[in-house]
Amino acid sequence: MQTTIIVIAAVFFLGMGVYALIAPAALAKPFRIVVDAPESRSEVRAVYGGFGLAIAAVLAAAAIDAGGIRTGAVITVAAALAGMALGRLLSRLADKATAFYPIWFYFWVEAITAALLFVSS
Repeated sequence: MQTTIIVIAAVFFLGMGVYALIAPAALAKPFRIVVDAPESRSEVRAVYGGFGLAIAAVLAAAAIDAGGIRTGAVITVAAALAGMALGRLLSRLADKATAFYPIWFYFWVEAITAALLFVSS
């Protein structure tokens, strides 16, 4: 079960990374971020694309425990996801309410995945 959770999280990050590299404007559109210049496309590709692929690779290595990194890698990714969820909560305190999608949908994806990864570490 622990490996399955890690693999599912890796697939999520892989999908996000590939999508951001191929269609940066489409990835950012639900957040009302305008991606209409080479600089903004580069930023989305780097932060969502490259980062997503890197995290997918780390989680894949953790799933097979390459080099004994499983616990450290899983805790690190879980902490990053928990930090993202916390950022969404703090943003809610600083700003007006938003619709469930995309903010709260991704809050729950991040919070639940973080919790599952913490339990799997």
